[in-house]
Amino acid sequence: MFRIITLEREYGCGCANIASELANRLHWKLWDQSLTEEIARQAHVDCGTVERRAEKIDGAFYRLAKAFWRGSYERSMPLDERQTFDADCMVKMMEDISAKIAQEGNAVVVGRGAPYFLRERDDTFRVFLYAPRPEKVRRLVAAGTHPSEAEDLVDTVDRERMAFIKHYFNADWPTRSLYHLMINTVVGNEKVIATILDTMTLLQSQTPATQSDMRGVALK
Repeated sequence: MFRIITLEREYGCGCANIASELANRLHWKLWDQSLTEEIARQAHVDCGTVERRAEKIDGAFYRLAKAFWRGSYERSMPLDERQTFDADCMVKMMEDISAKIAQEGNAVVVGRGAPYFLRERDDTFRVFLYAPRPEKVRRLVAAGTHPSEAEDLVDTVDRERMAFIKHYFNADWPTRSLYHLMINTVVGNEKVIATILDTMTLLQSQTPATQSDMRGVALK
């Protein structure tokens, strides 16, 4: 029985609205903005700080500075919490929060490495959402983003996510064998949601052995 849905996504494909509607229909908790808020609460930083670190690796200069700091006599000096909160901290927190989410169940989780943290669980249905570049730009512009900014975001955000997954999970993004379902959202949100729910129902009617074929995907 599936108790968790993870939604990984290309930037601009409409995942936020799809995840929200999916959670509403299932009467499950949505972990999207609430994930950012939970990480911020635990790290004692604001949500903006978390969002700037989300699914991005720290820059080379920052990593060098952090390594220097850890090895210097000044490491005993107090640091501002915003300085000590970095991608490594966020990933560790997300791993712990993912375990908590899995224990509670009845959750729709968006991104943040959740498909990788929960890849060995039989009760987790993993989905990847994508769309052609013009569709992603169209959706962003319709949501109020300036066209030039929309194009820039579509071209850069997914590269950062790709680097993030490679760095922390040593895997390609997307790892196709990880997902039960990959859907092009150009078909429309309603059809995407219906496909997810129908496929979940179909897989739940199959034998446990069949479902376990998607379990424990080996990462590189």
